[in-house]
Amino acid sequence: MPISLQNAEHYTWGLGCDGWHLLKSDSLSVIQERMPPATAEQRHFHHHCQQLFYILAGKATFILGDKTYTLLPHESIHVPKQVAHQIQNNHTEDLHFLVISEPKSHDDRTIL
Repeated sequence: MPISLQNAEHYTWGLGCDGWHLLKSDSLSVIQERMPPATAEQRHFHHHCQQLFYILAGKATFILGDKTYTLLPHESIHVPKQVAHQIQNNHTEDLHFLVISEPKSHDDRTIL
């Protein structure tokens, strides 16, 4: 069955952020997320999970370890397991992105 934002499992997080589970399995997770302006995820790391963030629209400020990157649409960044990271929307437009996790990141998160 095709999955879209209209029929995917939806959740909210942070201050008005949205997530949609496009694929939810133990070995692989694909989530589309939306962050309004002036929002940020908590800085954290995963013990077992690696992730790839792919920007669909907007501009992301991404902190990976001790470096800060600006990601534009159609750019991605890989986050190895056990590396601290945080995504922020410090801009005036909504940020839309995919986060792909292998294995799933749920229950594998340590907040810093």
